[in-house]
Amino acid sequence: MAATIRTLCCSVLRHSNRQLSTTCRVQAGEKWRKEHGLARSGTEYGPLTDLPDWSFADGRPAPPLKGMLRRKQEREVLARRIVMLSSEVDRGMETWREKQEEVKRAEEHKKSLLLKPKGKLLRKKNP
Repeated sequence: MAATIRTLCCSVLRHSNRQLSTTCRVQAGEKWRKEHGLARSGTEYGPLTDLPDWSFADGRPAPPLKGMLRRKQEREVLARRIVMLSSEVDRGMETWREKQEEVKRAEEHKKSLLLKPKGKLLRKKNP
C-alpha cells in the first residue's frame, strides 16, 4: 500500500508544472551576521529577544514572558555546564601536573641510585 502511494506521488510530481525544491533554505543575512560576530538570525539573542515587549505606564517592568523565562533557564543550565566542565578540566590539569612531578621525582630517584664516579673520574668533572 505504501509503495503504491509513493509511486503515485512520484508520478504526480513528475508530471506537474510545480517545482519541488529539496535544498536547504538560506536565511537572509546569516553570513553577514556571522562575519560581524552576531547571532545567525535576529531572533536568537539581542534587545528584540531579551527585553520585554512592554512596560506599565508608571515604569514598572512587565512580567516576564514564557519565552524569556525559557531562555533564562537555558542560559542558567548552560552556565552550570560550563562551570562543571571547566572544573573538570582544572582537576584534569592538576592530576596531570601531579603525575608529571611524580615521574620527575622517580627519574631523579633513579639517577640518585646510579653509581657515582670515584677517584680520577670525580676529579676530572669538578674543575
